[in-house]
Amino acid sequence: MAESESLTYGRYLHLDDLLGAQHPLSRPEAHDELLFIVQHQTSELWLKLALHELTGACDDLARDDLPLALKRLARVKHVQKQLIEQWSVLATLTPTEYQQFRGFLGSSSGFQSYQYRAVEFLLGAKDPAMIEVLGTDEAARALLTATLERPSLYDEFLRLLARRGHPVPADVLERDVRTAHREDARLVEVFRAIYDDPEHHWDVYEACEELVDVEDNLQLWRFRHLKTVERTIGFRTGTGGTTGASFLRRVLDLTFFPELYAVRTAL
Repeated sequence: MAESESLTYGRYLHLDDLLGAQHPLSRPEAHDELLFIVQHQTSELWLKLALHELTGACDDLARDDLPLALKRLARVKHVQKQLIEQWSVLATLTPTEYQQFRGFLGSSSGFQSYQYRAVEFLLGAKDPAMIEVLGTDEAARALLTATLERPSLYDEFLRLLARRGHPVPADVLERDVRTAHREDARLVEVFRAIYDDPEHHWDVYEACEELVDVEDNLQLWRFRHLKTVERTIGFRTGTGGTTGASFLRRVLDLTFFPELYAVRTAL
């Protein structure tokens, strides 16, 4: 009790550590480097929460608790909105301002964000090669490896549908979850039956739309990332040797839940 009574706001949140974690590298120190650091640090905090909620949603689906999974996905969508809106803050960084500290960033790149990769893995876009990007960061490699080896959110949803009596093919349920899901026309028919009769399948129908919302938000985040990069560095090579805007434009074509989009054409 005594320890609890002496607890302060700053101590509970470890504000000394949190607010002391911004260390601009530019010399002389560029005024706008702090914006760049805070933008990315807060993004990583939101990604940490998104991972926490997505992992929980996967566990909920595995034990047939669809309502709780939907509650967690609703929170994920609010987190995504925060991540999307943050780009408008970074977009105030002009090309001239960025050039004052860009050279000090070395080989560091947002491409190396292991939490973002873990979110992609949980949503089903699995690529073991991404683990090698992390080099010798053992903690990051362990997180991505664990996420790679567990069923994705979509895998767990399809398993729940099968347990509910929907005709999800057995080979889809037994597939290697360490690989990315590929569009399957048979699943389009499963979802067509749900969308044709939402009154009798309301909870899974709602879940389908929640998944589409999550993907839409992630695509909006990707698009805002692309446009912020274009307005800041144009089409130059990104830090860390990435291809910059051209790479970001290509990933806009990637999808996590292809049958949930294909069913719209089939209806």
